[in-house]
Amino acid sequence: MNNLDRWNLAKFTRSEQIEAMSAKISANRARYDAVSIKTGVPWDVIAVIHSRESSCNFAGVLHNGEHIIGTGRKTTLVPKGRGPFGTWEDAAIDALMNCAPYAGKNTDWSLANTLDLLESYNGLGYRKKGLPSPYLWAGTGQYTSGKYVADGHFDPGVVDQQIGAAAILICLRGRAAVQPAATPQSAVTVLKVGSTGDAVKALQTALGVTADGSFGPATQSAVIAFQRKSNLGADGVAGPKTLAALQALR
Repeated sequence: MNNLDRWNLAKFTRSEQIEAMSAKISANRARYDAVSIKTGVPWDVIAVIHSRESSCNFAGVLHNGEHIIGTGRKTTLVPKGRGPFGTWEDAAIDALMNCAPYAGKNTDWSLANTLDLLESYNGLGYRKKGLPSPYLWAGTGQYTSGKYVADGHFDPGVVDQQIGAAAILICLRGRAAVQPAATPQSAVTVLKVGSTGDAVKALQTALGVTADGSFGPATQSAVIAFQRKSNLGADGVAGPKTLAALQALR
């Protein structure tokens, strides 16, 4: 059974815990929105990863939950050597953009692909055993027991006590939702390397580069040059501030 089928069949077995975590996430949505704008990853996907990695504690990095924010230390667990990070947001952007499974480079946020990406964030060991991953399904009837208690060591009798990412996502979105709820600023397109379409053509036209509708290195260089000229953060990503600055010139 695939993850999308499990989504349609899942029933909560720990409703109070799921609702409590969903409420905690919603109360901190602005912080997830800020990272969503920088990475293109839906805010609620970032949030459910955070719930699994550090129970939504903002001292823990999104990579693996280690509490190193503001300490000057680097991660010692996989992925090792990341950081140091001054803020949770900086760490989250690094985890999503520079570490497997590179969620910030994903362009398919259909529900099926989102669930599979979330599973891969924790590894595909359960899938290889033909089992539902508790990283997604703990707290629902799709999961009963079995957990990797250490790298490479699976214990079939251990029950994962955390709530699965998919269970929380169902609570946040509603089961019928197949697309993420929009980040407030995401009504403004975020364009970066790999983006295509009419919005990229419009950007290229405004920048005075060849308008082929494909955001490649030349477009990125033009964005960086414009950002530097406009005293914006020169990251080569055309987000809300960059697009607004370009619009103001028209």
